[in-house]
Amino acid sequence: MSFVTTKDGTQIFYKDWGPKSATPIVFSHGWPLCSDDWDAQLLFFLANGYRVIAHDRRGHGRSTQTDTGNDMDTYAADLAFLTDHLDLKGAVHIGHSTGGGEVARYVSRAKPGRVSKAVLVGAVPPIMVKSASNPGGTPIEVFDGFRAALAANRAQFFLDVPSGPFYGFNRPGAKVSQGIIQNWWRQGMMGGAKAHYDCIKAFSETDQTEDLKKIDVPTLVMHGDDDQVVPIADSGLLSVKLLKHGQLKVYKGLPHGMLTTHAEILNPDLLAFVRS
Repeated sequence: MSFVTTKDGTQIFYKDWGPKSATPIVFSHGWPLCSDDWDAQLLFFLANGYRVIAHDRRGHGRSTQTDTGNDMDTYAADLAFLTDHLDLKGAVHIGHSTGGGEVARYVSRAKPGRVSKAVLVGAVPPIMVKSASNPGGTPIEVFDGFRAALAANRAQFFLDVPSGPFYGFNRPGAKVSQGIIQNWWRQGMMGGAKAHYDCIKAFSETDQTEDLKKIDVPTLVMHGDDDQVVPIADSGLLSVKLLKHGQLKVYKGLPHGMLTTHAEILNPDLLAFVRS
């Protein structure tokens, strides 16, 4: 297995598949998952001749179960450390959910030449939590509930989320996949409870308005309009207005985890954007 060790001693696990001379596509996963959540995209882009890279965020998956640094600044710094280590040039960065926040912060600060394009899928920016300046946001009590459920019984909580809102399996007529639910649970339970607890604050309370304004590469915003985890009205629809070169693609009726449940729809759209 491949790891890179950051300046604070954290080991970041990563996959790096495909020809090293090909265009690199870097994937940042959502909470509380790991790089395995990108299986459908990694294999798809690999088959199309690209170099694919995906890492486990600190505290998640096979990376060090850190009790510090579980914040968006450090996530972006870890990603920068990895891209420097691999000396990636002209990479396309794709982030889902919390990973979209990580991508937005990294791309807004990336060294010249490192990034060519970005994709935010069901991503948390600009900011999720409700406030006087963000009246359409999700109330803090919802995130407090996440923390309480995680602390009380993480194993059960990590079954409840994928069984319900994450993949839209709580919708009438939904085609429920037990394998997808169990794989979400497997990925979640690989990580550290402290990092997962801290990450709830990171993904819900980090204001990334300025990050989005600073991004100067073409950026595709993809969002399901039935996203019950990161509602589109307070995320994707706002983000595209802040981006200099943003374009929005809305997926009618699709859930937060649409990259997994509807990979056959999203993957060709991702490929078209990468090739454009």
